Amino acid sequence: MQAQVDLAAVHQADHTTPPRVAIIVGSTRPGRKADTVALWVLDIAVRRDDATFEVVDIADHALPHLNEPIPARQGQYTHAHTRNWAEKIGSFDSYVFVTPEYNGSISGALKNAIDFLYAEWNDKVAGFIGYGIQGGVRAVEHLRLILSDLNVTDVHHTIALTLAEDFEDYTRFTPSDPQEKNLTIMLDELVTQTLALRGARSTKPKSTS
Repeated sequence: MQAQVDLAAVHQADHTTPPRVAIIVGSTRPGRKADTVALWVLDIAVRRDDATFEVVDIADHALPHLNEPIPARQGQYTHAHTRNWAEKIGSFDSYVFVTPEYNGSISGALKNAIDFLYAEWNDKVAGFIGYGIQGGVRAVEHLRLILSDLNVTDVHHTIALTLAEDFEDYTRFTPSDPQEKNLTIMLDELVTQTLALRGARSTKPKSTS
């Protein structure tokens, strides 16, 4: 049975409330560091009063390799796991992606999670935190390109965590002194752009397809 996701029902924008921001854990690999980094982001972010924040771990949603028969642009989701994922992602105004760099790009699990949906990502804002030998910069650049096809606006300021400077013995996350300030700058930009785009989303004409 196919189901058409009603985005208006999924996300009713109330402009009197702070925007909702998902901190997305972009890896499912055993031994990953993305979950620890995401909790660091959350710990700093919840001190703010201009947005609310929630960690969204793609591992918790157990998405199989993309198995929807209809392209995501149609918004007709066959499987319960897709509808649940659509409801979760559609409930946020913006996203902070925490991504490792694997062979010059993002993880396959994150790409798969993104590809399940389309309209739920549209007209939202994304910030990026990459980590790896070189700070995950190539993964972030690929992620920017992917999200641009989904009409996601990306913030300019990016956090690049290097294994040498931000992880003790290349394993335990110990962010260097400038990183909290860098994160605050990125979140400031994210919230500002989110508030600007939230109003535009609410007046966007509904698709008749």
